[in-house]
Amino acid sequence: MNTLSRKQREIAKREQLILDVAAEMLVDRGYLGITMDRIAAATEYSKGTIYQHFPNKEEILAALAAESATRRVALFEKAATFRGQPRERLAGVGVAANLFTSLYPLHFRCENIVGAHSIREKTTAKRLQRLEDSEFRCMNVVLGIIRDGVAQGDLVYEDPQTPQKMLLGLWSMSIGFAHMVAADRQHLESKLGLEDLPAALFQDYDRFLDGFEWKPLSKDWDYPESLERIRKEVFADEFRRLAQA
Repeated sequence: MNTLSRKQREIAKREQLILDVAAEMLVDRGYLGITMDRIAAATEYSKGTIYQHFPNKEEILAALAAESATRRVALFEKAATFRGQPRERLAGVGVAANLFTSLYPLHFRCENIVGAHSIREKTTAKRLQRLEDSEFRCMNVVLGIIRDGVAQGDLVYEDPQTPQKMLLGLWSMSIGFAHMVAADRQHLESKLGLEDLPAALFQDYDRFLDGFEWKPLSKDWDYPESLERIRKEVFADEFRRLAQA
């Protein structure tokens, strides 16, 4: 068991404070409002101390995105433990993805910023790699469930690239939805005339998976009931946190 030394704990605590302050500034002032001077003033550390942890503010934003991305991995892996059929477990991952959007809305703002070429070139490869690794771990959770569906006989296909194509479709819907909701969910609901965006998204998931004839088909199974069980049996603590926020 690895135990951090007192100095290592102090360094980690200081770095977390820097990230927390930067996150608050991102909410209050936006990307352009974040400066190393302001972070130093808010944390009461010298600017030199801030630079010992992060060479620039772009690196701080990448660290924020990477930090929350590891939490998304944890939610996805937790969803995969649901005791149900593979397609139900995949629905659990959908619940996890929506939970992540609600619990960590700043992630997608950071991710959008870090995705810009002008920002990425100021960010270390190590930090970007950590962010990318977390994303691929989430994708592998989905691929693992798809393979389970095949092994169980619920999903049959001829194209050997079907799992990757399914992943692409599901990931695109999920991430696209998350970015839109993170921007302004209420405005989006009003603009589209929809009262429950997550419910609409899950209907789209079902239509997509029905198209691949992944059994049980939505006409033969009560997936809304499965979603409710997943929320209660797997993510009760997370939904409680969300309700208290």
